[in-house]
Amino acid sequence: MTADDERLRPDVAVTPLRNGLHLRGRRGSVTLEGSTALPGLWRLLEGPLRAGEAEELLRQAEPGSPVRAALDTVFAQLRAHDLLMPAAAADAPDWLAASAADPATTAAALAAVRAEVRSGARGGALAGAVVRALARGGVSCTHAPGEGGLPDEAVLIRARGPGREHAVAAGTTDDSGYVTAPGTPAQAQADATALTARLRTAASPAGGVDTGVRPAGQPLRDVPASFVSLLAGAAAQRLLCAAGGMPDPAEEGDDPRLPAGVPAVLVATVRPGRAEYRAWAGGARVELRPARTLDEALRRVAVLGDERVGVLAAPEPGALRQLPVPLAACEVPGGTLLAGAPRLDLARLDAFCRAAELRLGGAGCAVGADPGHAWGRALRRAVPAPGGVPLPAAAWSGHPQARHGWTTLTERLGVTASVEVFPVGAEGEAYQAVVGGARAVEATPADAAAFALLGAVTAHSAAEQGVTHRYLSTGDGSVAPLAAAGVTLAAWEDTGWTAGWLAGVARREAALHTALHRLTGLRAAPRPPAPAGLAAHLTALGFTVLHTEESSK
Repeated sequence: MTADDERLRPDVAVTPLRNGLHLRGRRGSVTLEGSTALPGLWRLLEGPLRAGEAEELLRQAEPGSPVRAALDTVFAQLRAHDLLMPAAAADAPDWLAASAADPATTAAALAAVRAEVRSGARGGALAGAVVRALARGGVSCTHAPGEGGLPDEAVLIRARGPGREHAVAAGTTDDSGYVTAPGTPAQAQADATALTARLRTAASPAGGVDTGVRPAGQPLRDVPASFVSLLAGAAAQRLLCAAGGMPDPAEEGDDPRLPAGVPAVLVATVRPGRAEYRAWAGGARVELRPARTLDEALRRVAVLGDERVGVLAAPEPGALRQLPVPLAACEVPGGTLLAGAPRLDLARLDAFCRAAELRLGGAGCAVGADPGHAWGRALRRAVPAPGGVPLPAAAWSGHPQARHGWTTLTERLGVTASVEVFPVGAEGEAYQAVVGGARAVEATPADAAAFALLGAVTAHSAAEQGVTHRYLSTGDGSVAPLAAAGVTLAAWEDTGWTAGWLAGVARREAALHTALHRLTGLRAAPRPPAPAGLAAHLTALGFTVLHTEESSK
């Protein structure tokens, strides 16, 4: 493409710099520096570029001259950062000229689209705003009021064209609103129903601050027209982008809170006035692969524990003291679940998995960020209570992590305690440690003692803080492979450091699984044909929901 085939996108703004220019548009931005002449060169070039007449300037600049080289550089950078569009797109609406890779083609595609808005019993105002927004986007639309199957305050917008059918839904709930991700009409309607129920039951955060979330049954009166227009415009934009083959607006900005493959819903509140995209596990279209690292697993925990559209309470440290052991807590049926681990990120993942297990029935169920994590949790629990003669203290007391746990419990916290470590099966395969009411099963005596001591410190720290909890969970080595994945240890990070210790635990985890499978006879129970409810949300986000039973052999 040459300059006579191109023109500047209509939304490109320019800021002169001391020695250059900064140009920015919806599709990209670039900073050109290195000469005080650049602002003057841009003043010469901007008018013809916006009019699509820059070719004449290039013809006047002698090939090989410094001016021609500067012009060629500016044009190359504008193309590289998608700030130019085909000149044939001059007749396309400005929003397409600013947003679409090929505005003329997208405009032709949208011209062939026919849209229909269906509204619930009380969705007339929102439906009217959507019809007007679509009309401004160049798409004709019909309205069918009082549609059955939709929440009362919701609308379903369908777009039919030469290709597939697209649909989004939008609605208001109390003083909140939402716009679903583009999908099929059935998907959009199901998302609207689920989001309406979810947002209506979202509880107000503690602390007395008005965040705009109200209990069910207390709707906000007189929702501002501007709020309705916001939802209508967002719904129309998402639908038009899908029908025109453009990226979804939620994909802009590279938000790390929105994992790839998880639909994003726009959630808005009236007071305070706020609108943001949130990952919506309830609308997942496919099952993600298991998380490969601890960070990836925690991003998915954040999705499932989202305060507005999540399906589980998010485990957080809150006001809990993080010394001598990191703690995280969340609400579960019947009370509070408290978890302790060598690090807060590990405590949060452990609390999340245990809370999910309790909601799924507890016994015989293990939840993990990947299959290995779930099996590690299940196998450790399947080991029966120890018996026989414990190993001498020398078998574990020299390990820095076990020694740290022992001194913390007995010297810093002043607890009178004993550590008993027993072989599980033939000596050298696995070991079980018991410290008071805490126990741990690991591949070495020292690892088992360190995790059991961690459990005892967690219980005592919770008691010292006066934390009332129904369930107490402590970390174990099952998470070590995730914690070690992708981590490069410094030369000095030996087993005295948490990262170095977990890396060693991770290397021993596979052999431990082999031994515990043989020793416990644990096996996977037949999986239901299609997970439902919470299990479906977990598996959609790549978590493993494992149901186990003992072998009959």
